[in-house]
Parts: sequence; C-alpha cells; structure tokens
Amino acid sequence: MFEFLWKGVLRDRSRSLFPILIIAGGVFLTVLFSCWMNGVIAQMIFDNARFETGHVKIVSRAYRKNIDQRPYDLTFLENDKLLQIIRKQYPEMIWQQRIYFGGLVDVPDSIGATKMQGEFSAIALDLLQDEIENKLLNLNQALIAGKLPETEQEILMSSELAKNLGLSIGEEITLISSTMFSAMTIQNFKMSGVIKFGTQALDKTAILLDITAARDFLNMENTASEILGFLPKYRYHEEKLQKISAEFNRKFSQKEDEFSPIMIPLQEQANMRFILEQSKTNISLILFIFIFVMSLVLWNAGLRNGIRRYGEIGVRLALGETKAHIYLSMIWEAIIIGFFASLIGTALGLAISYYLQIHGVNISGLMKNVSMVMGSTMRAQVTAKSYMIGFVPGLFASVLGAVFSGIGIYRRQTAQLFKELEE
Repeated sequence: MFEFLWKGVLRDRSRSLFPILIIAGGVFLTVLFSCWMNGVIAQMIFDNARFETGHVKIVSRAYRKNIDQRPYDLTFLENDKLLQIIRKQYPEMIWQQRIYFGGLVDVPDSIGATKMQGEFSAIALDLLQDEIENKLLNLNQALIAGKLPETEQEILMSSELAKNLGLSIGEEITLISSTMFSAMTIQNFKMSGVIKFGTQALDKTAILLDITAARDFLNMENTASEILGFLPKYRYHEEKLQKISAEFNRKFSQKEDEFSPIMIPLQEQANMRFILEQSKTNISLILFIFIFVMSLVLWNAGLRNGIRRYGEIGVRLALGETKAHIYLSMIWEAIIIGFFASLIGTALGLAISYYLQIHGVNISGLMKNVSMVMGSTMRAQVTAKSYMIGFVPGLFASVLGAVFSGIGIYRRQTAQLFKELEE
C-alpha cells in the first residue's frame, strides 16, 4: 500500500509538487518565526535577569511595596546572615548583592565650580572581589574605553552619559544623592572606563561602582537593597523558580514584619508574566493562522486534483476497491506529502535560524525610545521543540486539506464516476 502511494507521489508531479511547495513554505515560516520568538524571549529574560530582576530577587516586604522607586531606605539589615542562610539552603544557585540608587552627577571645571550636571542611575555590585558580576554583565566586552575599576573610588559610566557630560577617562566627578537615612551625601569618584551594553535603558544614564564604596557613600553598612539569585548556568525555569520562591517565603517571610525578607521570582516582576504569556499566545496564534491558511489552499488544490483524478477513481472502483479504502488512501497520501514537505521546510527554517542564532540582527535603530531592559542585537534560538514544531502545521494542514477535498469525491455516485471514466 505504502509503496503504491509513494510511487504515485513521485511519478505524478501535479499531485505532489504544488502541495509540497505550499506546505514547505508554511513550515519554513513557522519554524523561523518560532525560533526567532524563542530567541527574543530568552534574550529579554536574560537581560532583565542579569541587570534588574535576577531569576529571583530577595527584598524586604516594605521595599517590595514601592519596588519601582528603589527605596533602599526600606531594606533589611544584617545582609551577611541572610546570605549565609540562603547559600546554605540553595547551594546550587548563584547569589549576588546589589544596590540601586540615583542622583545627580556634577562635573567640576578647573577651579572646582560646576561645569555640567546630569542625572544618573547607579548599580552597585561586587566589581573588585568577585569575577561573577564581571562575567554576568560581560563587562570586558561592554567596556569601550578605559579600564575596569581597580579601587573603590573608580567607577564605570555609560557611553551616552559620558558623552553628554563631556567627560574623558580619568576625570573626577562628584556624585550627589541621599543616604539610607535620607541625609544628603556627596562624594568624589574617578571615571576609569566607559561602557556600552547595547541596551538603551542602561546606556543613557547608568553608572557602575563597587558595592563597598556604595555602602560607605549611602551609609548602608553590611546591607544591600536587593539580593539577586540565579539558577545554574543562568538557565531560566519558571516552575522551579516558583517552587523555590514559595518555599523560601513559607520559611522566612512574615506578614506582620515589614522588614522580613520576601523572594520574588522573575515572572512576578516588571510585568514579565504578562509579556511571557502574551509571547506564548502570539506563537500559538501564528501556528493557527498557518494551519488555517495552508488547509484552505490545500483543500482547494485537493478539489482541483480530485476532479482531474475522477477517471483514476472510476478504474479503482471498477476493480472492486471500496470508497472507504480510496478515501483512506488519499489521506495516507496526504500524510506522506505532508511529512516530506515538513521535513524540507523544517530543514530550511533551522538552517536560517542557526545563522541568526550565531550572527543576530542589530535593531538598535528601533530601540531609541524603549525603556525596557533589552539588548540591541536580537538572535534566534533553536531548541528541541524547534525540530518538531513545523510538523504540526505541515501534517495537520495536509491531512485536513485531504479530508475536506476527499469528501467531495467520496460522496459522488459510483455510476457517475463510471460515466466520467467512459467519457
């Protein structure tokens, strides 16, 4: 049976060529779009995690209520004790302390008077004693001028902020902010390097400094505003993070104590749950559209092909073959065509996706007014599902088209088919 159908598909191009081209094209677009969306979502998750949210974030309950304002005056104290506990409880995870704060940067002239001022958003992290943050933020690659800080009084400044302030490497600047206790604080720092992450939200006003210097500057001894946690190899796993957060909060978070710690998974921060769910919905919608459109095209092609094959069907009926068997053979024929067309489309889609995964596409021109933390180079991402996802619309559309078009022949009277054969 299979050999008979296979020979028919190979020898009669009018029966297979057009459906194969249609299905392969649809599968190619499906695989490419799926891999591209996987890459965009993965890049968005990774960028948000390493700069802002972590895979999980531990803050005080009071801090969480106003988390968008970064109220470091509402953080918990004695950070070292908490770090010891969570590192013992979750040894497989990577834990990093951060302080986020803002203020004014003052650039003095030759006599010490203010020459230029601008707003800054600072990230204080372990720059001097721990290589993890360097690798996580990829500082060596982000550094476009100067060097990484070697002392607590050296800082890194984003490219646009340094350009707007007219600063050069080695120049001294003055940071003006408020301490943990709401008192004004002023301190001089030296700009050791200029960084560019390719993320518009960071490249405008970002300053990076060592967390020890920030603690002295903000009067935040032995504390940090946020503790970020990352799964091994920085691989995001939503269900696992949800489970870890629920377990931690059950053990350590107390509703009656506003300064007790609370763990927040990535998907509960920065509107990420909505973004992730919307992305999944979009992928499902695109798959449905491809299946629907290809099914309509193949249905139409099947009807035209069925009319041309009335004579063949009449011969098969004359030889004693039943309508049900003919109808089933047409569906099997569609499965064969759908499978090999899906194979071709998947191969082409994966080839282009692998190329985009390595080289990426620079979309910095579209990111000028984007406030979300997202890199300017988007890449596709090929996953295990990418090898199979194209077969869903490919096979389903092919079979659905054969089912609908075959009904028209199946319902025809046998006498009419014989008559068409004689003509």
